[in-house]
This record gives sequence, structure tokens and C-alpha cells, in this order.
Amino acid sequence: MKRLLSIMCVILFFTAMLVFPKETFQGASSGLLLWFHTVLPTLLPFLIITNLLIHTGAINVVSRILAPILCRFFSVSPYGAFVILIGFLCGCPMGSKVTADLLKKEAISEKEARYLLSFCNNTSPMFIVSYILWQNLKIQALTLPLLALLTMAPILLSFGFRRLYHVPAQAFSRSLLSKTAHIENNSISLDDCIMNGFENITRIGGYIILFSILISFAGLIPVKTAALTTLILPSLEITTGITMICNAPVSPDAQIIKALALTSFGGWCAAAQTHAMIKDTSLAFLPYIAEKLITALVTSLLVWCFLLFK
Repeated sequence: MKRLLSIMCVILFFTAMLVFPKETFQGASSGLLLWFHTVLPTLLPFLIITNLLIHTGAINVVSRILAPILCRFFSVSPYGAFVILIGFLCGCPMGSKVTADLLKKEAISEKEARYLLSFCNNTSPMFIVSYILWQNLKIQALTLPLLALLTMAPILLSFGFRRLYHVPAQAFSRSLLSKTAHIENNSISLDDCIMNGFENITRIGGYIILFSILISFAGLIPVKTAALTTLILPSLEITTGITMICNAPVSPDAQIIKALALTSFGGWCAAAQTHAMIKDTSLAFLPYIAEKLITALVTSLLVWCFLLFK
């Protein structure tokens, strides 16, 4: 049944591309420009440098620096602390990629990888501040508190997810660090790291183009409800979705709540990118989606409370 549904969706999408060539071209063009002007310069350098860190053994040094604080607070291994750094600072799907890479190298356990994936695959602070808060919502004065709330939601939920995955409260010790920090230089060249970065960024670009075409097709829908224009369609792709929410005829507070909830979730396009990063591992995709939706709900509640009492 699942296979039949997938086949029907592909045929329907192909038919729509033939019937609506103008919308297909417009969607593909906007997706390509979004990838080239925003995603490529933002993510590609991090894809390359994280490959270098992992494959040259430099990750051992970074892990030793991060471990004394992050290992105690999040109950993770030293390499898990590295995942947390990347997942919170470098943008989706970097958190999932690094988690998958370290799991393949057996540097972290499957249990820890599932725990890390539940809260360490977030939108980058640079994108949140420049594109969402300043360019679209135009609320520079609230930058720090809203950025703090977006960061707080996954951190708070990490304590619940820790119990869900039965992650023990590990007391950090130097012996733990010396025991786990064993990734060595495996002679991967700079060229290999660059090509791997381009392979992944191209894959991400393909997802962005396909979802941009879907959004373009959605413009053909004759009757557009509030739920469709401010919830369903924006959830397809975060960059276009934020613009749709900010142009919707709703109150400024509603725009802020919905935009930041979408930011916390990441959108279905980002979810598809994450699936591509973890598909060769034992990590499950559906629990990840559920965890991101819960994070979006908690984020919206935190932002609503903040706006109510500010």
C-alpha cells in the first residue's frame, strides 16, 4: 500500500509538471536561486570543514574543549558535545549529518545518536536573526529574547527526550574523554572532503527545488483558507513559508508565533533533507518528525507567553 501510494504521488507530480509548465519553471527557478544565493554559501563551508574536523582527527581537540561543560549538562559523550555545537550553530541539516557520520564511525552509540538527533538539528542563529527576525518580521528590538526562546525550547525538551531514550546521567570525567576520543586521521584528503560537501549540498538543492515547485503548484488552488496560507503551505519550505506568514492578513503577534514555530520545526523540505542524511544509518525518521513537531509546539507556547507578558 505504501509503495502504491508513492508511485501514485510520483505520477501525479510528473503529470502536474507537464500540465503546468509555467508554474514548474517558476518554482524551479525560485528554488534554484534560493539554493544558490542563500543555502550554498551558508551551508557548504560548514559541510567541508566538519568533514575535515572528523576525518583528520581534529574533532578530538574540539571535543576536549567542549566536553567539560556540555557533557555534564546534556549527559552526552565528548563527541556528542561536538554534535550539539554543530546542531545549534551551523543550521539544519548539519546536526543530522554529523550525528550520522559519527554513528557510522562508531564514535557514538545508537542510543546517543537518537537522543542527539531529537534536539540537535536546528535552524542556524544567523538565518534566524538576519532573515526571519530582521528582514521579514522586522522586530530587531526583540532579537535577543526571541532567539533565546528558540534555543531554550529544544534544550528544555532534551531532558524529556533523555528519559525517552533512557540516556544515563553521565558524570563527565577525564577518563571518559580519553576513552572515547579515538577518531584518527584516516587519510581523507581535502579534495575528498570538498567533493563530499558538494555532493550533500547538491542533494539539499534538489529537495529545495522540488518543494519550491510544490509551493508554486499550490498557488493554483482557487480557494485559500487561513489554515492553508499560514500553516500548511508555509510548512513545506521554511524560507518561502516565513514570507507567506509575514504577508498573511493576521495580527503581528500571530505572525511572530507562527513564524517561530515554523523555524523550530524547520519545514518538510528540511525534514526531507534530514532523511537523506540519516538514511544509511539505523536512525528512525518518524520519531524525529514527532520530536520536531513537539519542539514547534513548545516554541509557540513559549513565544505566546513572552508576547503576552512583555
